[in-house]
Amino acid sequence: MARTTPQDQDPSPSDERPLYGRIAALLLDELRDGTIPPGERLPGERHLAAQFGVSRETVRQALEVLRRGGLVATDRRGSHATLPGRPVEAPESLTFPVGARPTVPCAVDRATVTWETPPPEHARALGLAPHRPTLVHRYLSVTADGRSLRTAVTSFSAVVLAEVTELARYRDRADGATPAQLFRAYDWMRKAGLTLHHRDSITQVSDASSVRVTRRVHDQYARPLEITDLVVNAEQDALVYEFTLPAAG
Repeated sequence: MARTTPQDQDPSPSDERPLYGRIAALLLDELRDGTIPPGERLPGERHLAAQFGVSRETVRQALEVLRRGGLVATDRRGSHATLPGRPVEAPESLTFPVGARPTVPCAVDRATVTWETPPPEHARALGLAPHRPTLVHRYLSVTADGRSLRTAVTSFSAVVLAEVTELARYRDRADGATPAQLFRAYDWMRKAGLTLHHRDSITQVSDASSVRVTRRVHDQYARPLEITDLVVNAEQDALVYEFTLPAAG
């Protein structure tokens, strides 16, 4: 995916806003559409400067505009979004990634994305050529004392990255370090006109203390969208499936 620049988003030569104002507007778009969810830490100034092709001083000025508007807050962890997210348009029957709702109190979730070659079994399921990179999401849930409860690795297909703008934007921040909670991923797919069909299979891991859940999601044209492998510590945690049935009538 080509890097998004202010010129790509705002080609009008009559735009008299200063450059930092245009950068602030682009960041605001990402806050409003959920690409940067409420509470998520924004990429660092260096990353944003490279993403938009501007100086770090321009990024600082853009962030200050958003701070003055109450849309971004900064603390010792960095800048994070404060704009309330839009409500989901339909009742959720899928949680991304599968198993992302921990059942253990005080569990800590961490999630990041990378642009890399996915596991071979993921590449085959998504129809990707060998060694072709894609967006890979990693999720980790741990107890307060650091014990692993569940881990999930998700690989996205070329189809979903081409058709779901909010997901495609994550390629520019797929450094494996920036937090990336994609909890609205399925909502973004539905908004793009995709009907989601999923198949979850559960198997026991060899050590018998964990179970593996593999979720495959495809659209109404049978095109693969994503595949997730979740491993749950069966001794420490429980996997809960929650779904909603529409009222009859």
